[in-house]
Amino acid sequence: MKTTIELNSMHFFAFHGVNPQEKLVGNHFIVDLTLIAPLEKAVASDDLSDTINYADIYSTVNKEMAISSSLLEHVAGRILKALKSAFPELTAVKVKITKLNPPLAGELKSASVTLEENF
Repeated sequence: MKTTIELNSMHFFAFHGVNPQEKLVGNHFIVDLTLIAPLEKAVASDDLSDTINYADIYSTVNKEMAISSSLLEHVAGRILKALKSAFPELTAVKVKITKLNPPLAGELKSASVTLEENF
């Protein structure tokens, strides 16, 4: 049985960006995750120790978002690696990071980067 856990629209204020101003003033980011793992034991047991705790997932993402980076690709890669390290039972991870109101010479609501990896 394949189990999918999704954490949607996690909101962070962080200091990611190529421009020096972005690292000074920061910006708002949204992170969406899709995690795949064989969690059939939790389906039967109703026991938190048999699944992946959402609070632990959030904590892992929060730690990586707090580290300033120039590229969203780099942040997403770090999140992906940290999740796989913290939760070895994962068989796939999809990370989407959205920067709200990126500083471009035009009107743009957001810019996103998505990484997906099967283990």
